[in-house]
Amino acid sequence: MVEEWSQREHARWYLGLADRFPHRREGEAVVLEQIPHDVQRVLDLGTGDGRMLALILSVRPGATGVALDGSEPMLELAAARFEGHPGVATLLHDMMEPLPDLGTFDAVVSSFAIHHLEDNRKRELYREVFGMLRPDGVFCNLEHVSSPTPELHARWRRSLGIDGEPEDPSNRCVDVETQLRWLRAIGYRDVDCYWKWMETALLCGLK
Repeated sequence: MVEEWSQREHARWYLGLADRFPHRREGEAVVLEQIPHDVQRVLDLGTGDGRMLALILSVRPGATGVALDGSEPMLELAAARFEGHPGVATLLHDMMEPLPDLGTFDAVVSSFAIHHLEDNRKRELYREVFGMLRPDGVFCNLEHVSSPTPELHARWRRSLGIDGEPEDPSNRCVDVETQLRWLRAIGYRDVDCYWKWMETALLCGLK
């Protein structure tokens, strides 16, 4: 895990910024559309404060979930969010390391987390997720992706109001097409970019 994510100040800064992501709710709504109505188990990779998993459980109340994150400050917030929810377990785990044996899942989701990993680890993680999915299970990665041109990247930063701030050193963004090729090569089917706005994209595939 990048060291800055162990700092409470950085976690608070990010959460404040994340709430300002333009069109984020649109992307999250498309994620919810992909979650099977009969979903039983959901794994949320890089759960942060548990926002995405909580949204899924709000529309699939019969499901259980595992909220995984490598940041102790973030996971503390997730644990507080899910306090009293017997169907949710929180797990501290650095995604730079192989995922632990957690059993199988009907859906694995991630929201603005995997782009912090180096490219080789991203591909390994996608393969590990594939192995954890049940047949017809879905993987949804709502992600920060790279822009095809520096000009579009600058426009993205202006849209967030951070054009005058330094680049986040933890970002390891990859373009959409490259990641779709990775998913197809692993064996996911119906792979596509299901939604996109500038550097925000939803990459999905089924097992």
